[in-house]
Amino acid sequence: MTIASCGSVSATTLGLPNSTAIPAEKARLPKGLFVAKIPVSAKTKQRLANDIESITMLSLLQARNTKLAAGTRVPEILVIGLRLHEPNAAVPTDIVELIAMQRKSGMLFVCVRDADFEGTTRQECAFAVRRALPARAGHTTTSKVFASDWQPAGEATLNATDPAVDSMDALWESLCSQVILDDPSPIDVNTRLARRMQIAQLTAQVDKLTRDHQRAKNPEQRNEIYAKLHKMKRQLEELQGQ
Repeated sequence: MTIASCGSVSATTLGLPNSTAIPAEKARLPKGLFVAKIPVSAKTKQRLANDIESITMLSLLQARNTKLAAGTRVPEILVIGLRLHEPNAAVPTDIVELIAMQRKSGMLFVCVRDADFEGTTRQECAFAVRRALPARAGHTTTSKVFASDWQPAGEATLNATDPAVDSMDALWESLCSQVILDDPSPIDVNTRLARRMQIAQLTAQVDKLTRDHQRAKNPEQRNEIYAKLHKMKRQLEELQGQ
């Protein structure tokens, strides 16, 4: 069986079990499939048509072909390759959102592009997932597309063998953790994600207050800003130390 690939990337090169690989003849998905049943903006339609060269199913991870326990939230995980048309293209988060929102099970996207590198061109890969953001009880849940950094396509791998991964639910948590946090552990992903987001928010606020403090002329205003800055720096140090 010839297995599906997106550029030079396949289930095998990603380190996924051969039992999960999709046959090449069944792998290609028509772009029109994703705009046929839901309203889509003209801009997203244009990006789908012009920026995405092809959409390919690379792997379908299920309890039966991974030897994991069935999931209660995630029955299966589909790994989809997006071959990007333009060199040095960014991860197409709007296209990931468009496709992922139409399917309840987990979807991991493998974005493949050509990129300039040291006077030549190489193929690069980035992973993306759509995941609900951590929310307090009673608050509306929203989702966001997260993407990993770009890396050489030949070095892009996914770890499906973490010792704590014992079910499809845990596998999905592990894959999300790899994409978002660069860590295969499926434990407390929402907690770790919330902390990462808090750190990013506080870092931005510290940077802004630092600039405000440098610009402030009034001594009273400078002292007020400094007090806020000192408090936020302490909060940031506490979070980074956890």
